Amino acid sequence: MAGSDRPQRSIRVECYAGHRADEAPRRFFIGQRAIAVNEIVDRWLEPAHSYFKLRGDDGGIYILRHDAASGAWELILFDSGTRDETRLSST
Repeated sequence: MAGSDRPQRSIRVECYAGHRADEAPRRFFIGQRAIAVNEIVDRWLEPAHSYFKLRGDDGGIYILRHDAASGAWELILFDSGTRDETRLSST
């Protein structure tokens, strides 16, 4: 099977560029729903992508991926935080 079998969803992201021009998400939209970023829990880089582990204003934990070449953002993981047995570590 070609490609990834994990679900991904394109999203719209509003960013803040810091003093070093590092883009950091401040708010993102899933359809018409706006989610403000309360905290950037973690971030990491790969050659072609930047990843951000975020806590939204809805209490959920999200991992967003930014493709440097295309500028596209994707939601690659969501944890609502409502079930302890599925809670992401370090959240």
